[in-house]
Order: sequence, then C-alpha cells, then structure tokens
Amino acid sequence: MKRSTFLFKTILISKILTTAIFLLVNSEAFCQHKACSKYTEIDTRPFDDNAHHWYNIFDKDNVINPMPNRPKYKPTEITNVADNILLFQKNNGGWPKNYDIMAILTDAQKDSLIRAKHILNTTYDNGSTYTQIAVLANVYTATNIEKYKSAALKGFDFILASQYKNGGWPQYYPLETNYSRCITFNDGVFEGIMELLTAIKDGSLPYTFIDTKRREKLIEAYNKGLACILKTQINDTGKPTAWCQQYDEVKLIPVWARKFEPPSICNAESAELVLFLMRINNPKKEIVDAIQNAVAWFQDSKIYNTRVKTIPATRMVTKFRVSVSDKVVVNDPAALPIWARYYELHTHKPIFCDRDSKIVYSLAEINRERRDGYGWYTYKPQMVLDHYPNWQKKWAPYASVFSK
Repeated sequence: MKRSTFLFKTILISKILTTAIFLLVNSEAFCQHKACSKYTEIDTRPFDDNAHHWYNIFDKDNVINPMPNRPKYKPTEITNVADNILLFQKNNGGWPKNYDIMAILTDAQKDSLIRAKHILNTTYDNGSTYTQIAVLANVYTATNIEKYKSAALKGFDFILASQYKNGGWPQYYPLETNYSRCITFNDGVFEGIMELLTAIKDGSLPYTFIDTKRREKLIEAYNKGLACILKTQINDTGKPTAWCQQYDEVKLIPVWARKFEPPSICNAESAELVLFLMRINNPKKEIVDAIQNAVAWFQDSKIYNTRVKTIPATRMVTKFRVSVSDKVVVNDPAALPIWARYYELHTHKPIFCDRDSKIVYSLAEINRERRDGYGWYTYKPQMVLDHYPNWQKKWAPYASVFSK
C-alpha cells in the first residue's frame, strides 16, 4: 500500500513538473498568439483620405486610376491588403499618396505599379507611409510572413533617411524644390510619424521584430523629432503661442505653404501637436511648459458669438473644384467658442487668403472657391482645453522631478 501510494505521488509530481515546464516554455508563444489575435483586421480609417482622393480627384501623376465597379478586399483579408501595400511601395521604401489600398487591382494595374517602382514620388501627405508601415508590422505579427517584415523595415529606413538633422520631416522625400521640402506639421504629418516612433520606443508588440541597431536609430529620431516640436513653438512678441503648419527646414521659421496658406499661428495643427505632447508619460519641464503656454494661447485666441454657416449656392465650376454651397460668418450669442485656422504673426488677428496670396481679415473678402473649399475655422483647440484639467492634475506637479 505504501509502495503504490509512493508510486502514485511520484507519477503525479512528474506530471505536474512536465506540465509546468511545458507552460513555461510555451507561455511566450501563447502570449504572442493571444496578442496576435487582435491583428486580424485592417483598420481602414487612416487610409480614408487617400482613398477619397483616388476616387474623387483625378491626378494626372497617378500611375493607375480606379476602374469602374471594381470590388474591394474585406478588412479581414489582411494578406491581400498587405500585398497591395507592397505593390505601392517604392524602391526607396516610401509610398506615394492617393490610392486605395483596399482595391482589388487588375493584373494590368499590378504590372503598372511594378514598372513604376523607380518613380520616387514618396510622401507623408494624406497619411501616407507611416500608415502603411503600421499595417505591415501588424500583418507580420499576425502571420510571421517575412516579406511584410522586410517591407516594414525598408519603410523605417525611409523615415530615418528623410529626417532633417534638426529633427523635422519634409512632406515629400526625395526633396522637391517647392514648399513640400519644408518641415510639415500640416495634416498630421509630423504627429503621425511621431506616434509610430512612440510605439517603437515603448516596445509595442507589433514592432518587436526590429533589430537593436535600427531600433536605437528610430528612438534617436523620435528624440530629435520631439526636440524639433519644442524648438518651433512660436514665441511671438515675447509671448509663447502655438505653431505654424510649415517651417523653413533650415531657419525653423514659419513660411508659406500653398498660396492660400500663409506663415501664421495655425490653431488647427497646433491642437493636434499639443494633444500628442499631452500623451507623453512623465513629461519633462520643457514639455509641460510648451503645453501650458499653448493652452494659454488657445484661451486667448477664442472667438465668441460666432458661427460659420453653410448655405446653398448656385453650382460653380472652377479648374480647382466644383462648388455647390457657400459659407458665411454669422453673429450668434449662443455659439460655442470657435477659433480661426490662421492668426497673423505679431498682430494675432484672424487672417484669410485667396489663391493670389493676398491676406485679408474676414472670410467674406475671399473668393467663393476658397471660402467654401477650405477649413478657415476650427473647434480643435477645445479638445485640448477639455483634456487639460486632468492632464494638469496628473503631470504638471511632477515636471521638475521627471526633468532630473
């Protein structure tokens, strides 16, 4: 009896140890599998702007154009979408803008894209490049298919190659001779790159495949990018304010972008930058100062009793767009605070601009094509003001500690 009991206990302990060893060895794989399960569907929202332009705005420079009545891949068809992304990737590792990655392409369209890989019209505009890299990293994490990893790494090398020494990024790379070579905060370009680099810095799962040397370079790029954001906050007439949407890549001063986008304090893009800064854990004092100064500016630059109303208008066709409406500014005591997109440097007056680059001080003074076709007012700073009290309570008292 004693002998059988002993044998039973020995077998039981052996099984327990075997199970424990199996779980220990496979726990990492199990966790990896569990984490991978969330990467089985493509989030198409970051690509909406690109797709909208492809289907609705004809671009003579596009290698291929949409075919009528063509189907699309489902968001769950992750390898098919990833293969599309590989087709659109250029030889330098970046991507062009204004295509739909979800489109099921014809063989002829695929051949055209392959033949055009040497045309380096690569950009961060309209959410390009950093969004494709993120998808490839997710798909590689879910599938372990090497070609997606290789393409993502090539994309990261593009980010490193295109960054200026001062930490900024242009809109297009290789550099062009127009405003696209400027450091660009417009349309979330800078923020999008920095969010991707933040995930790498924080060791997020989809990016654990990056080798140590490349990871160190990408973290250095993040640090340089953050320093660039802080350096470019506009100190206007001795008062820290917010940011312009584009900067001279050498002098780091606000500059013209398109002819109706003047050097100015740009509240729409600034709000997105501040929200990014507010997501940084354990912020150093200079980050806290930048946020607090921007918040003070947003408070000071509020416009009250004002509402922008869209009204029907006679159809108007121009070489730039078709307009079927107009916008007017009306007095409304019940209106929520609103902000102009642009504030004039030094005077801090709201400004507006036509395609002739003439600056005026009311929306009514510019032509209907621009008046109706551009976002001259914004509510984005309110998002910052809404988040600020909780952020201030959480982080501001400890800023000097984190700076040590």
